[in-house]
Amino acid sequence: MNFFIQQSELRDLYNKVVAGERITDADALRLFESKDLNALGAIADFVRAKKVGNRASYIINRYINYSNYCILSCQFCSFSRKKRDGDGFQLSIEEIVGKAREALKLGITELHIVGGLHPSLPFSHYTDMLKALKQLDARLQLKCFTAIEILHLAWLAKKSTEQTLIELKEAGLASLTGGGAEIFRKEVREKIARGKESAAEYLAVHRTWHQLGQRSTCTMLFGHVETLADRVDHLRQLRALQDETHGFTGFIALPYQPENNGIPVDHPPTGYDSLRTLAVSRIYLDNFDHITAYWVGLGLKLAQVALSYGADDLHGTIIEEHIFHMAGAGTPQGQTEAEMIKAIREAGRTPVQRNTFYEPIKFFENSAASDVPENTARSKVLEDNLATA
Repeated sequence: MNFFIQQSELRDLYNKVVAGERITDADALRLFESKDLNALGAIADFVRAKKVGNRASYIINRYINYSNYCILSCQFCSFSRKKRDGDGFQLSIEEIVGKAREALKLGITELHIVGGLHPSLPFSHYTDMLKALKQLDARLQLKCFTAIEILHLAWLAKKSTEQTLIELKEAGLASLTGGGAEIFRKEVREKIARGKESAAEYLAVHRTWHQLGQRSTCTMLFGHVETLADRVDHLRQLRALQDETHGFTGFIALPYQPENNGIPVDHPPTGYDSLRTLAVSRIYLDNFDHITAYWVGLGLKLAQVALSYGADDLHGTIIEEHIFHMAGAGTPQGQTEAEMIKAIREAGRTPVQRNTFYEPIKFFENSAASDVPENTARSKVLEDNLATA
């Protein structure tokens, strides 16, 4: 037994987890409230190792935000703009394709595309965008749209959510993003995202996508006005849907960025809070294989530490991130593949390049610097590996 567990008040919960018993909501709240971060991390690390062994993953991807014009005015959002604002933007399909074409030269396997709820673009614009991107490279995996965007597109198309998702899938959509979950508790959503979709609507979109045989990720935005019990309630609803559909590939805990928005927060998420949230998520979400430490919100160094607190993934190279940075994040706009591999190795894990669905593309079993492909050679490496991914 781990030294930290032997001395901890959480020893009984460790024994419960080792025995394969599911922890309760009350157990999860107790884990959140514990001050024994070392023991909490030890329990989460045990679960991680049992799930994925010693591997930690990353993806070579690119973010594209097609527009920040939005009909909503979520109180926490620093990204959205109205047409009357001077700093709004809208990319044409040609501009998006151009960004994707340049990113493909860097070896990306995924485009992550989200935007605001645009007031005037027709539904056909989105299907045309997906089709144009798939024409660049049929193997490129398009991870696009949050649940609220899907509801908006269904409204535009005057179609059901299911039919909207079917048509987007036929146009090239590979996966839904998990963004927009925030905190499910109704009273919290009223304070931070009034007018946005409800928890039931968010879950219904993902349920419908899963019932079509497709996969998605999910998230939780923490560290604003929610309580620890609200976090447990949020995780409970995600775990319940995963029990039902098994459609989530991974969970991402997003630390709230307090700058440049309308929600004053006296105590924004600390490193301690981020680590315990990831650890509790790993322990409680026993039906999830993968927990991502989102380096954009955490910083790469803390995300690296999180690999010992239940996380097994650092997310991606990203290249150009707007939403968190417009909210005040001071992290870089992107990371190189070499930096991701180095961070994983320093944490004592085996780096694995993955695809959108957390499936391995390439392993880096040894520590030689020469096994990291240069950008000039990476396309061939990806061509060989994607063929069997």
